[in-house]
Amino acid sequence: MYRTALARTHRPLSFDELVGQDHIGLTLRTAIESGRVAHAYLFCGPRGVGKTTAARILAMALNCPNREGGEPCGTCDSCERIWAGRASLDVVEIDAASHRGVEDARDLRERAMYAPTTDERYKVYIVDEAHMLTRDAWNALLKILEEPPPRVVFAFATTEPQKIERGAAPVLSRCQRFDFRRVSVPDIVARLETVLERENVRADEGALLSLARRADGGVRDALSLLDQVLSFSGDEVLREDVRRMLGLVDEDRYLEFFEIVAAGDRAAVFGFVQALLDTGHDPAEFIRGLGDALRAMLVVRLDPESGALDIPPESKARFAEAASRFTPADLLRYLVAVSEFESAGTLHRSSQHRIQLEVLLLRIASMDSTVELEELLGAVRGSGGAEPARLPDPAPSRPSGQTTPRPSPATQDASPPPPRPRTPRGDSEPGPSESGASGALLSAWQTAVGRSRALGGQAIALRGVSVEALEGTTLRLVIPAGLFEDLSRLLDNPDRSAELRENLAQELEIEPDQLTWEVEKAGGARRLTSEEAAEQRISSWMDRDPRLREAVEELDLTLKE
Repeated sequence: MYRTALARTHRPLSFDELVGQDHIGLTLRTAIESGRVAHAYLFCGPRGVGKTTAARILAMALNCPNREGGEPCGTCDSCERIWAGRASLDVVEIDAASHRGVEDARDLRERAMYAPTTDERYKVYIVDEAHMLTRDAWNALLKILEEPPPRVVFAFATTEPQKIERGAAPVLSRCQRFDFRRVSVPDIVARLETVLERENVRADEGALLSLARRADGGVRDALSLLDQVLSFSGDEVLREDVRRMLGLVDEDRYLEFFEIVAAGDRAAVFGFVQALLDTGHDPAEFIRGLGDALRAMLVVRLDPESGALDIPPESKARFAEAASRFTPADLLRYLVAVSEFESAGTLHRSSQHRIQLEVLLLRIASMDSTVELEELLGAVRGSGGAEPARLPDPAPSRPSGQTTPRPSPATQDASPPPPRPRTPRGDSEPGPSESGASGALLSAWQTAVGRSRALGGQAIALRGVSVEALEGTTLRLVIPAGLFEDLSRLLDNPDRSAELRENLAQELEIEPDQLTWEVEKAGGARRLTSEEAAEQRISSWMDRDPRLREAVEELDLTLKE
């Protein structure tokens, strides 16, 4: 038996029925009612959101003898022919993917010169996949778009308007452009409910939500998926049937993985992946769902009542409980890791899907919990008593990893530690360490450069200068090899460097006429290893924020990127 697909059977018959495109439906309906119909329209947007349907409704409304309020009746012979795509003298649909050449465009131009069958009707040309037309074809149509015959309307539909803009930019200025949006998940669910009600089919709410999310903003895709599920399940749409048909991973799997992450049990990842693959789940589908699950947990953690939560109501409590074991910063880092993995396309380029999946999950399970810098500083300030400072635990059920302070003899001593000397602003007081003094000098240099307006654009280059030491009143500077000649000339020019000298002397508490500097060229550069680069970045963080260095040294912490 032949059965018409749901996407065709339940195609909208009026502007009011367009799903998620109210702004377009209202504009076109008002234009028809007021007689302000343009001669050319360009409908842009993703696939399956109603572009061609809107063009057909436009043609129906223009030629419907019974239209009311700018809407077609949908029941007359003219409306039925246009809606079904059957032969009509006044409405012609052209697929530009198969009729893209200049000869096709010339034929269309010649046909458009003939008047409609009656004085009350319009000739409407619907050109689908318009971006497939060649540049010569657009040039052939350009004249008729500039000076169209009376009562002739062109409707171009495309998913890639940027191609038209690159190949035929003059066409855009001769069309009214409408951008169709991706349809929201609630709107797609509502449309599926309407269709199932007309079909006398019952469905679980969770099942329709899964279909709507998989459709990715396309109503046609959602109806096609629903058709597929109905072919499998009959007259009832159950959540389990949808999951099996689409290969979706049960939410219990994701909650199980979050338990592993919360416990820090990296060894359990291998058994988890093995069980996942043994049940026939696709790694790509699991990773796609993992991103959705992490997003849901982050939304629950930040705003439990948010309307952006796309999970069934019965699952909300379970996700909220799982999310409570992590800080929002942790969940964000996990979500970024999954997003970067997907965008890189690593899984699709590799034949070792199991290993790639294990690497991603191990990376997430190995991420240490984050601790806010202010909490670290608070712990440092509170460590002067008899007991060692204890950091707040940001995730109660998770080990705090590298941020847990390791007790040292100094912190175990009942007597308070002696006050630490401050980093000097000159050479009169010794600093706590060479790295601390270097950081203070670098901070003074950066501040002075930033305050020196006379440097102009050279200030950016001067920020890359390394400050080695302050020997008496002489500052030793190391300039990158590629900038050495320009910057050394600038520093030797008293007129251009005077403001910098004054600002730097103020920062270092030295008389400007006593401050001097020595410059040297950086040695031959070599390629850094990833470990050396990471160490340099971490060191620069501590140089920019002395409070962070103080916390690391006081609590004997190990910083990781």
